[in-house]
Amino acid sequence: MCLAVPAKILEINGDLAKADFGGLIKEINVTLVDAKIGDYVLVHAGYAIQVIDEKEAKETLMLWREILGLGAESNESEKL
Repeated sequence: MCLAVPAKILEINGDLAKADFGGLIKEINVTLVDAKIGDYVLVHAGYAIQVIDEKEAKETLMLWREILGLGAESNESEKL
């Protein structure tokens, strides 16, 4: 089974980018997509595989939080 997680592009340096996965910043490869800073992408195995819109990204991140049991209390702690 393959899972892709949405992330927001923060910086791009060549084929690599820093991306925000709901508070976790990771380096990803953006060779496969035409992404810009501020875009949301789906990431699988360290590679951005698709550019998605912000609404879809945020909905997917909310679902991941529910699946992982992070719920609303996680959202509150991010505001601090």
